[in-house]
Amino acid sequence: MVKLSLSKDKIRILLLEGVHENAVREFHEAGYNNVELLPHALGEAELVEKIQGVHMLGIRSATKLTDKVLAAANRLFCVGCFCIGTNQVRLDTARRAGIPVFNAPYSNTRSVAELVIGEIVMLLRGIPDKSRLAHEGKWLKSAKDSFELRGKTLGIVGYGHIGSQLSVMAEAMGMRVRYFDTEKQLAIGNAQPCSKLKELLSISDVVTLHVPATPQTKNMIGEKELRAMRKGSYLINASRGNVVVIEALVKALEDKHLLGAAIDVFPSEPGSNADAFDSPLRGLSNVILTPHVAGSTHEAQANIGLEVAEKLIKYSDNGSTFGAVNFVEVSLPVKASGGRFLHIHANVPGMLRRINELFSSRNLNVSAQYLQTDPEVGYVVVDIDGEVDEAEVMAELQALEGTIRARYLY
Repeated sequence: MVKLSLSKDKIRILLLEGVHENAVREFHEAGYNNVELLPHALGEAELVEKIQGVHMLGIRSATKLTDKVLAAANRLFCVGCFCIGTNQVRLDTARRAGIPVFNAPYSNTRSVAELVIGEIVMLLRGIPDKSRLAHEGKWLKSAKDSFELRGKTLGIVGYGHIGSQLSVMAEAMGMRVRYFDTEKQLAIGNAQPCSKLKELLSISDVVTLHVPATPQTKNMIGEKELRAMRKGSYLINASRGNVVVIEALVKALEDKHLLGAAIDVFPSEPGSNADAFDSPLRGLSNVILTPHVAGSTHEAQANIGLEVAEKLIKYSDNGSTFGAVNFVEVSLPVKASGGRFLHIHANVPGMLRRINELFSSRNLNVSAQYLQTDPEVGYVVVDIDGEVDEAEVMAELQALEGTIRARYLY
């Protein structure tokens, strides 16, 4: 039987925000049975208390891993974000603490793209306002400001996994597609790139945003950009809440410069379904407001549960950081014999030499080794052959100056 540094039944896993049961099933099948699943997010004070003693943490977008929370995480060795975004985690702080963070950048791509297509149809037909009036007993049968998708120009800001899939779907429905991205992206189908954001805004009937939350994208669609859009056009944001200046969007909608908008993400969002939602966009006609659900389909959450759980399990089992967003990527194939250690350390000269000297002084042969570094942190996985006293080796590894974290995997 393979000997583990910490038996799997003692590894505590905490999953928040109703992470899909597929994740729980995946952990159980891998031998991890100490799993606690909570249906909601935790505030900072609650999480500071709850995270103590937890080895693996799974969250979605509402849980904030602040510096204070990470400082209280006395046993935490990895984090899984069961979503696309990771801006809710202090990634640099986690990296310096030797905690890789994993996410699911692809699993809900289709769900987001489908919602955007549906919103384009609803906006161009003026359905939000017509539906509201019908609920009030009023009958607005009119073709005014009601258009087909066919022949219209869709402007996609951010031509990554979601943007490119949306491009294919929009073309299939007869739309012309233009896109803008700060990185050079290969066009799919008949889509054509724009060299400047302003160019895309000026020629698009519908503009849809699919960008990450970065300092460069914060407030990227403000008063100037909204006024650069074609009069009578539409805006969709299913990316990040701080990308659009909401007050400027309200003005553009009220004076009919824009005929409609669909917003799924907001600068400030309720912490749970029990909390009130407030936004200046509430009550505006032909505005679709959705509670951050673009990727929230049964299929997407099931896929995300599998993808992120698999990454956490691989890291715990064999030290693979493949897919980590804040860590160098290190992966070695699993060996049938021998032992494996991982060592996370400050990126200082001579660290690998000292690690190897530690093993050679004990007549342990290094059979495989993989080191990667960034400017601050180094990470090495070491496979050794020979009889090993893992407790003594671990004590010596942890005593090396510059060590952040060391683990004996098997």
